[in-house]
Amino acid sequence: MVPSAQRLRCFIVDDNVDFLDAGRELLEREGITVVGVASTSAAAMRGVAELEPDVMLVDIELGEENGFELAERVYHHGGPTPPPVILISARAEQDIADMVAASSAVGFLAKSALSSGAIGALLAAEDYGNPLSEHRER
Repeated sequence: MVPSAQRLRCFIVDDNVDFLDAGRELLEREGITVVGVASTSAAAMRGVAELEPDVMLVDIELGEENGFELAERVYHHGGPTPPPVILISARAEQDIADMVAASSAVGFLAKSALSSGAIGALLAAEDYGNPLSEHRER
């Protein structure tokens, strides 16, 4: 079972400090615990190892870095049970739908649609709480 929004531990990766602050405030107001934030892939990988979040929100455009590449690194090197990655962006989903589908991310959320309910729905759709789920076997 997916942790309830009250207990969900989230890590946000975005190179926009204003969004990191706004995203943290919004999600915490909705009951999600934001355990950490990062602006670079290296800091994000350290955060995953140290904080073991339940889910990561990763901006697809991280300055000179790439959120799709970070999602792959987390999937393959994020520990024995890496957290699911939800890609986020200010861009429209239809502009990147094929890339999201080809990635190891569980899905995509437009930054304007970010909410605890939207995160919970993506995680529930992927059945991340089931230890026998193919997504949990890395």
